[in-house]
Amino acid sequence: MTPTDLVVVLPGILGSTLRHDGKLVWAPSAGSALRAIRTLGDSLRQLQLPNGIGDEHPDDGVEPAGLMPDLHVVPGLWTPVKGYDLLMARLRSLGYRESVADPEAPPGNLLPVAYDWRLSNRYNARRLAGIVEPALQRWRQQGGRYADAQVTFVCHSMGGLIARWYIEECGGAEITHKLITLGTPYRGAAKSLEQLVNGARKGLGPFAVDLTGLVRSMPSMYQLLPEYACIESGRNLVKTTEAGLPELDSSMVTDGMTFHSTLAKAEAGRPAGLTATHAIVGIQQPTATTARLTNGAVELADTYRAEELFGDATVPIVAACRQDVPMDSPLLRRVPDQHGNLQRNSAALDELEGILTARNIDVRTGESIGLQVAIPDLILAGENLLVCVTVADGSRQAIRVIVTDETGRVVDSRAPKPSGGPMETSIDGLAPGAYSVTVTGLSAGSPVAPVSGDVLVWN
Repeated sequence: MTPTDLVVVLPGILGSTLRHDGKLVWAPSAGSALRAIRTLGDSLRQLQLPNGIGDEHPDDGVEPAGLMPDLHVVPGLWTPVKGYDLLMARLRSLGYRESVADPEAPPGNLLPVAYDWRLSNRYNARRLAGIVEPALQRWRQQGGRYADAQVTFVCHSMGGLIARWYIEECGGAEITHKLITLGTPYRGAAKSLEQLVNGARKGLGPFAVDLTGLVRSMPSMYQLLPEYACIESGRNLVKTTEAGLPELDSSMVTDGMTFHSTLAKAEAGRPAGLTATHAIVGIQQPTATTARLTNGAVELADTYRAEELFGDATVPIVAACRQDVPMDSPLLRRVPDQHGNLQRNSAALDELEGILTARNIDVRTGESIGLQVAIPDLILAGENLLVCVTVADGSRQAIRVIVTDETGRVVDSRAPKPSGGPMETSIDGLAPGAYSVTVTGLSAGSPVAPVSGDVLVWN
């Protein structure tokens, strides 16, 4: 039987292709991450936003085109993220279908929504209303069991911030059945703090200068700044608005904090929203959580008050849920994997299916041992790729580290010596390009849950 709800899919930052005057300017495809980045470098003049853009559109001819199907990465901007093809395939397997152009065909109940990830989440939430509400109306017009259909949002990363603003501040609560998020930074992420203050990694030449300008022009990046106190000040931690961040527009920093505090207040005032919110979070990965300012630059630390709490390698667990949800809450679904792979992780997709279908299913019960995997986002050609793996429960587990290129070809596979502590392996000779690193159990029956991350080797 066709599901009743209209499912709306919102990707994360960088997860939508962009076009300028009809020509794609951000649309990586398999095997072309480096080429896409160079193309983006040529297009930065088009993509950088004017000062004071706020919550509006710059009318610069740039518009979203579609969801990114495969790996998308920009050095110095958020984190490498794989595409949304497996997520969409799982939803289709549950009976959800997109609308088609044929006017005689029935309306669809699967609506992927691309958006311009440079812009304010408030702007994109307002825009979302103009897309979702007409689609829901068409779906309801079938009558019968569909007459009172509602919307379920399935969001990865920053897409969850847009959906939350739409629900709480744009009237979306009245038509929303469920909000399902994968790796959404409910309270921001320290990684964005480093990227805004420090800019792109040194060593990328003139590209780094241009990229820093783009990143600092994006309201969305300031709305990814941590809401929680995360910056060391003596023995205390202070918020971004209390620290005086070098190089940044203080009004945009304040606006980022206001974005989060407004959402938190609205959600606290609507208790019914809590039971409709389902957060799938990544755990056990070394994750930047706090920061210190040193000589005008940000240095990140994986600890919070000397305790390592982990996260999904991008979003720390302290920021991965609403303010009114404790980190140990049974409301959270925990998956040991990295941010850029959560929307493709089989266990996470099983959790998603269980939430959508409200029935029990097997959730990879054989994989009960988690891994903590440290993988750099970016290395330069000629540098060794260092992968550090720790078994979360301290047991000695045989593991395999597999490196594949963008075409899926295995370029390196090795099994470090089992250890009850950190296991490091250094991989050399990687040509410039984008690679996936998967750490899994050595045998088919291993109890180890696989973890996958991505690295860019820059020429």
